[in-house]
Amino acid sequence: MNTIFISMVSIITFTFILEQVMQYLNGKSWTGIIPEKLADLYNWEEYTKAQNYDFDKKKLSRLGSIIGFFITMIILITGGFGWLYNFTGRYTQDLILHTLLFFASYGIAMDFINIPLSLYSIFVIEEKYGFNRTTIKTFVLDKMKGYLLGGLIGGSLLSMFVLFYQIAGTNFWWIAWLSISGFTLLLSMFYASVILPLFNKLTPLPEGELRTALVNYCNKVKFPVSDLFVMDGSKRSAKANAFFSGLGPKKKIVLFDTLIEKHTVDELVAVMSHEVGHYKRKHTYKMTIISILQTGLMMFLLGQFINTPALSNALGSSVAVLALGMIGFFMLYSPVSILLSIVTNSLSRKHEYEADNYAKETFGALPLMEALKKLSKDNLTNLTPHPAFVFLYYSHPTLLQRINNLEK
Repeated sequence: MNTIFISMVSIITFTFILEQVMQYLNGKSWTGIIPEKLADLYNWEEYTKAQNYDFDKKKLSRLGSIIGFFITMIILITGGFGWLYNFTGRYTQDLILHTLLFFASYGIAMDFINIPLSLYSIFVIEEKYGFNRTTIKTFVLDKMKGYLLGGLIGGSLLSMFVLFYQIAGTNFWWIAWLSISGFTLLLSMFYASVILPLFNKLTPLPEGELRTALVNYCNKVKFPVSDLFVMDGSKRSAKANAFFSGLGPKKKIVLFDTLIEKHTVDELVAVMSHEVGHYKRKHTYKMTIISILQTGLMMFLLGQFINTPALSNALGSSVAVLALGMIGFFMLYSPVSILLSIVTNSLSRKHEYEADNYAKETFGALPLMEALKKLSKDNLTNLTPHPAFVFLYYSHPTLLQRINNLEK
């Protein structure tokens, strides 16, 4: 067992224990008392239902984490990654095809292991609490589309990655960085037009009171909206959401049909005013730049270590292998990724406050507060999450924090 192998085992174990401790603390954070400012939101029966929902989700999440941890440890200890690479190498000598076959085999195998948990989550837990609207047919079709899309996009990016490595050696990192960054920008620009319609139906928001109110607000604040769409979110879940898409001069606003069903016109305009606030405060551009810089750091470090024979040795190969070097690197990169996610989550929470403030300034605080309360209640959200859990994992402030901010 070399030092890198021990480091991998230590990092995976630490990450697993950290996650379990945080889940435990967050589960214990339910006070049993409805916060005073939200007393009009829940009755005791509804609050108990939210607690039970959170408990059931966390129990399944812990089970998934435990299964994933032990499978990874078994694969590591037995040299399973090296075995799989040698096995897939029987079918091709081409480095690109070999790498694609290796990652596809591993990814599909791990996904199949997770399918029972996904089925239980959707058709037992979500069904039990009235959220599930997914059918078996939709689940299967989503899986097939996901595999196809993942193979097409992921396979293309991975093929380019290996090709750049073959051409430039360890200097491939900056070419890969530019390519991934370019793809990320394209995906941000065309997600709602190209990717989303593969899974959901988008229909123009019909003429009426809501459309008029939204258009009037956009005109008032000079938000360059090109299209207003309704998405059939009810096809899969009763939960609601809204977002805008696009980095260019025109934006597409997408409202879930479940959101429209449960909120007043003023509340819906308030939700959109929050999204507009992200645009006006340039949050999308800032987070895109940060994401590109983080990718650059990751690619640079990958370029420095990918040829290290000890990475491949730790995973069961006697020689340096590109695919195994990638897996080994990302295992060791996990602590850096956690630290970066803490920073980006903190910045994201700051952005949420700023977007809320923009909505308050341009439309009013009360409609947004009512919308946030309804969303929290309808989604059975934990109203009192543990501060450490929020610090590590939350990209949004808690409901109480947002209400307190809007009341200032």
